[in-house]
Amino acid sequence: MPQEETLRDCFSRAKWVWLDLDDTLIDFKANSAEALRLTYSHFCLQRYFPTLEEWTQSYMKHNHALWDRYNRAEITQKYLRVHRFLDPISEHVAMTEEEFAGMASEMDRKYLDYLAEQKNLVDGAMELVDTLRAYNYKIGVLSNGFSDVQHRKIRTAGLEGKIDLTVLSDDIGVNKPDTRLYRHAMELAGDTDPAHHLMIGDNPAIDIAGAIAAGWDAILLAPAGKGEDKSAGCLVAHSLRPLTIAAIAARKA
Repeated sequence: MPQEETLRDCFSRAKWVWLDLDDTLIDFKANSAEALRLTYSHFCLQRYFPTLEEWTQSYMKHNHALWDRYNRAEITQKYLRVHRFLDPISEHVAMTEEEFAGMASEMDRKYLDYLAEQKNLVDGAMELVDTLRAYNYKIGVLSNGFSDVQHRKIRTAGLEGKIDLTVLSDDIGVNKPDTRLYRHAMELAGDTDPAHHLMIGDNPAIDIAGAIAAGWDAILLAPAGKGEDKSAGCLVAHSLRPLTIAAIAARKA
């Protein structure tokens, strides 16, 4: 069966379409790059990193590793938010967590403020959301992001009035791919039939694995084909445009 028809089948079953936020709707990579640039400048981080590129690469390396641990519930949110700034700087100057606590808190606040101010969306994101609304799908956001910034990002991006329900890992203290978060989302939606829920996300191990384990349909957003080898059990779209087309076709079938 052609993939377009299979995508259409997913949307035909769906009453709720759930979207990951970062790098599915919001262009997190672009927005984070700008927030890191502003953070570098504000805190004069050239003291430790001669170039912006060195700072960005070091931050991203540590942040990625910490998020992997956070998603596995190995560390707390507080630990992540301190150490993603402390660990890169510790490569250049000896500093304990206690000594760095004040600076970490200020860096975390400023970085998240800068991040929440950015407006870049993934190509086709607004078109997809507007189409889903026009064709009477219920739209949910399901994210592991921090509550104090994800809602601001949604508002800044112009998505707030278009989303029916936002469910964050902070709500119940468990992260995707834990199926408890998906069950919580269904309960809040008032529809506990997994067949009525479709997850669209860019992370096969987090968004997609959790959705499939919860009994949902799932579509992996994998630009340029990235991640296809990890997408067992779900369909793959290389952009949001085919999903918009499939959502319309499902309602017109």
